[in-house]
Amino acid sequence: MTGEWIGFAAVVGPAILLGIFFWLRFRARRDMQDTIRIALDKGHELSPELIDRLGHPKAPKDRDFRLGVIWLAVAISIALFGLVIPEEEATQPLLGIAAFPLLIGIAYLVLNKFAKRDD
Repeated sequence: MTGEWIGFAAVVGPAILLGIFFWLRFRARRDMQDTIRIALDKGHELSPELIDRLGHPKAPKDRDFRLGVIWLAVAISIALFGLVIPEEEATQPLLGIAAFPLLIGIAYLVLNKFAKRDD
């Protein structure tokens, strides 16, 4: 019985998270359109540059650094989990799994180092 619930949770949990993500994104876009509509109803003119900025917000300058630190933290947490659990057979696979977010984090930090900055 518990095995069935684990499989159910493994399928339904990510589906719920994806649904929430897409719903929040839809709501943010709808709110943006409502704001633009209200501004136009009040007689304000919107320049093409402003509309472009509203439609495509600029990413923060330190986005790559933040993502790199987050991925490194995920890798370290997986590796520590593999070292802390008493199962000898689980240590090597978890350290192998931790290598993937570790390399992604390092790649983001390298991208941050060599990124061109427009200050």
